[in-house]
Amino acid sequence: MDKANNTSSPLIHIGRTISALARKCVFHILSVGPLPNHIAFIMDGNRRYAKKHNLEEGSGHKVGFFALMSMLQYCYELGLKYVTIYAFSIDNFKRRPEEVQHVMKLMQEKIEGLIEEESVVNRYGVRVFFVGNLNLLPKPVMLAAERAMAATAGNSRAVLSICLAYTSTDEIVHAVQEACEENQMNGEIKLTDVERHMYMAVAAPDPDIIIRTSGETRLSNFLLWQSSHSYLYSPSILWPEIGFRHLFCGILNFQRNFKYLQLERKKN
Repeated sequence: MDKANNTSSPLIHIGRTISALARKCVFHILSVGPLPNHIAFIMDGNRRYAKKHNLEEGSGHKVGFFALMSMLQYCYELGLKYVTIYAFSIDNFKRRPEEVQHVMKLMQEKIEGLIEEESVVNRYGVRVFFVGNLNLLPKPVMLAAERAMAATAGNSRAVLSICLAYTSTDEIVHAVQEACEENQMNGEIKLTDVERHMYMAVAAPDPDIIIRTSGETRLSNFLLWQSSHSYLYSPSILWPEIGFRHLFCGILNFQRNFKYLQLERKKN
């Protein structure tokens, strides 16, 4: 048994080294063109993945988490400053209580793992923000989120925004209410007042690319305010199946459409 482990371990290490070198070459090719500053992910298809592979309920989310860790690693290797993920919608609370409870328990476990010394967050110096109506979360999850934000507050190389208990309409209503309270004496609210009170205002600029798996082209109440000039890429694979090639294709398509996107931004 020990001999087998000693044999396989170097092979795994060599394989990982080759993969890292290959990604580095691809990143060098991509860097010739304009690179996105901010990529957002709608992680669609965890439950369908579990059903497709006859897995136990909830297993799709666990596999999806490992896919997320790989995707974050690729993004930070590329040098992206901002990554945002749609982790749990307010609408998802309407699902079966047993399912919601399971996802929240898994969420707490994975959030606590973010602040471990060897986590992808600490390896790449990533600051974590949790974005949404966090008061809707179970207290253990909310406290774990607060600990993760405090523990990574000194990281400055990149930012990971995790949209949790979030919908864009809730974000807009919250921002308008805050702006009204702030400007009640003036009786006038400007667009900049609303934008300043958006949940995302403290975390990241508007996304350049939104990647949604499962082939869906809907935003599902995600970053509606911020995505008017974002490039939407919708690979047909389910979220746990996402890989490096899908990130590469998304960025390549963004580069092909970059001039058009820039012209549209200038019009507004």
